Amino acid sequence: MKPGSEPAPASPVPSASSLAGRARDFRLRMAVIDLKAETALDTTRDRYGRTVHPGAAATTRAQRYQAAVEAYTTHLAPYADALLDAAHRALDELPPARHTTGWRTVLDGLAASTAEIRHALDRPAAPGSAAEHAQHTALWPHLTAWADHSAIAANLADQHQQPQTPLTGDEQQMWTERARVAQRRGELDLIESWFAADGQPITLAYLVEDDDSTVIALRGDPDAPGCQVIGHYTHEYEAGQALPAAVPPGVLRADVSRFNRPEPVPEISLQELIRDVTEAQAAGDASNALLTATQHGYDAGPMVRLKELLETAGQFSSALETVQGRQIAARLAALGRQIDFLTTEVHEAAEDLGATVAVLPPHRVPVPRARPRPAVDTTPPVPPPRAAATVRHR
Repeated sequence: MKPGSEPAPASPVPSASSLAGRARDFRLRMAVIDLKAETALDTTRDRYGRTVHPGAAATTRAQRYQAAVEAYTTHLAPYADALLDAAHRALDELPPARHTTGWRTVLDGLAASTAEIRHALDRPAAPGSAAEHAQHTALWPHLTAWADHSAIAANLADQHQQPQTPLTGDEQQMWTERARVAQRRGELDLIESWFAADGQPITLAYLVEDDDSTVIALRGDPDAPGCQVIGHYTHEYEAGQALPAAVPPGVLRADVSRFNRPEPVPEISLQELIRDVTEAQAAGDASNALLTATQHGYDAGPMVRLKELLETAGQFSSALETVQGRQIAARLAALGRQIDFLTTEVHEAAEDLGATVAVLPPHRVPVPRARPRPAVDTTPPVPPPRAAATVRHR
C-alpha cells in the first residue's frame, strides 16, 4: 500500500429485506415485460389465435428476451447469490414441514440458473447479432425461473417470526367452543387464510355475537374437528402483527409457468357460433355450429373446454386439502359429468339437424336497411292547411 493511501471501504452487505425487495422488483418488471409482449403478440394472431405474422411475432419475442436480460442485469444480478445465501440460512432454521424439501430444491434450481446466466453475461455476444439472440433465447428459461420462483427465496430471506403470546389451555378451549357455536349459527365470517412457515394453515375470521364482532385466528381447517382458536384481537392489523407471517402459497401443477405459456390453440368462441347460427339459412350451417361447439381433440369446442375447466377447478379444490375443498371438488366432478352428457346430447341433436336437409322458408324476409328516397322531380306532398288564427276583439 502506498504511504498515505487508505483501503477502499467495503461494500455494505444489503439487508435481508433489501435483498427480498430486489427479487420482488425483478418479478414486477418481468410481469410488465411479459404483459407488453403478450399484447404485441396478440396483434400477430388472427381471430382464432393462429399466428399469421410470424416475423413480427419473432421480433416481439426477441425484444422480450432482451428486456428480461437487461432487467436481471440491472436489478438482480449483483444480489442473487446473497439472496440465495440468506434464504438457505433461513430455511435451515425452519421447523421440518412438508414444503421445506421442495423449497430447498427450488433454491438449488435458482442457484443453477444464476450460474448459467452469469456464464452467459460474462461472455456476451455481439449486440444485435444472431449469436446474441440465441444467447438470450437460451437464457429465457433461467430468467423466468427467477420470475416464477424468487418469491420463495424472497420470503425466506425476509421471514420474520413474530413472537406470539399463546392462549392458556382454558382460554383456548373457551374461544374454540365459542367459534364452533358461532359457526353453527352461520355467524363465523372468514376473512382470509394463509400458511405459516411450519406448514399449518391460519385463518382470520369475525366472531359475531350479539351484534358485536371480534377478530379471531384459527389454526387448522375451520371445518375440521381439530381446528383451534389461537388468538383474539381488536382488529385485523393487530392480528397481522401478532400472528406468524405468511409463506408463499403452493401451485396446482409444478411445471406451469406464467411466463412460458404454450401457444394458444385456435378456437372459435361461443359468440361466433351464435352469430353463425343467426346468419345461417340452411340447417347444415346451424348444425355445423353445434358440431363445432361439441368437437373433441386439439381444437376442442367450447362445451368440451367447459368440461376441462370444471375438471381443472375440481383438481384445484381438491388440492386445497380442506373439508370444503373436497366437497366442492365432488360437486364440480358431478357437474362435469352432466356437461359430458349434455355435450353428447347436443352433438346428436346437431347431427339430426343436419340430416333434415332443410332451409328457412322464404317468407322470413329480411328488413330493408334503408328505404328508397323519392325521385328528384317528384312533387313534394302538400302540407296540411294551417288552422285559422283566432281573432281577438278588444
